[in-house]
Amino acid sequence: MYQLHTSSEIEHAIEVFVRGFCAQKSATHPYEHFRVGRLWVMRDVVRKNLKDYRKEEWVAYHMEPGQVDRAAREQTRGRFFVCAVHGMDESDEPLRAGYKGLGYRLLATEGFFVHRLAKIPRSGSPAKVELVKTAEMAARLGKATRSRPIPDHQLGKDAPFRQYVALDGEKIVGWVRSITAGDSTWVSNMAVRPTHRRRGIGSAMLAKMLRDDRAAAAKQSVLLASHAGALLYPRVGYEQIATLLIFAPKRGGK
Repeated sequence: MYQLHTSSEIEHAIEVFVRGFCAQKSATHPYEHFRVGRLWVMRDVVRKNLKDYRKEEWVAYHMEPGQVDRAAREQTRGRFFVCAVHGMDESDEPLRAGYKGLGYRLLATEGFFVHRLAKIPRSGSPAKVELVKTAEMAARLGKATRSRPIPDHQLGKDAPFRQYVALDGEKIVGWVRSITAGDSTWVSNMAVRPTHRRRGIGSAMLAKMLRDDRAAAAKQSVLLASHAGALLYPRVGYEQIATLLIFAPKRGGK
């Protein structure tokens, strides 16, 4: 049975998501966030080539689909998604029906989870969990994830995030990132290689990360989870407080 949560709790979690998500997306090009009335907007800062713009995200909570659609279409640069949030005590049917009636299609649903950092279980695993501190480890992680290595200036104590890896011997088999987002943290890029799943590695990485979050005086840790991830996170103390539905406007729309 889900515990009911106040609107202010959900709104705070949404702001952590927005700040953390934009920090994550800024790795390749600055990604900004701002408010349009009660809506949060996340998008690229100005680019020279219009074709380079990534899709915007318009985040809505307790707003009618028609209001959101009008605001987004009036002010978007071109392509966008709507991320509609509802609490655990609220039916999602009005949102589904409302956006469907406007020509949107539902792309995905994800659970909004919060960890208040009071109780963090100890979790053992066959892999060693480490904080990435060196350029050598950052390069290894970049190779493992086929992504740009973390710059040297983002490996120190004042970095906007902390990156963790799980090691089976010398092999990187898992990774997760905790991003500072105001008074809380946002979890991103959580993954364990298929060959090493169901061994407690994900739980061990999260437990290490959460202890460091608490030591850094974070208020809470926030994340979005797929249906598969929703089975893991409660094991280490995360609680679902809301659900996010991602809608895309019909083709031919702005």
